Amino acid sequence: MYLLNSETPLYNHPLPQIEQWLENQGCQQDQKYLHLWNIKRPTWQAEIWLDVEEITVRYLNAAENGEDIQRSFKYSLSRKDIEEAVFSGP
Repeated sequence: MYLLNSETPLYNHPLPQIEQWLENQGCQQDQKYLHLWNIKRPTWQAEIWLDVEEITVRYLNAAENGEDIQRSFKYSLSRKDIEEAVFSGP
């Protein structure tokens, strides 16, 4: 599937392209909650929610005290900016 230019705001990408982008990053879609995606990397793991107005990322057990770290990113950001922020880890 063709993805729009990485500088394009994420809100201009159709949902199937956003889902393909997440799959390309190694994310797996939850079968029950289709807006929820999971990703595991060697040094961290996270849950990603496709909310109505933003993407929310919760890095599991990522804080020094073992708590989760949660961040949100507006769809008005480019796919490249969101990719760099989310997939660089906590």
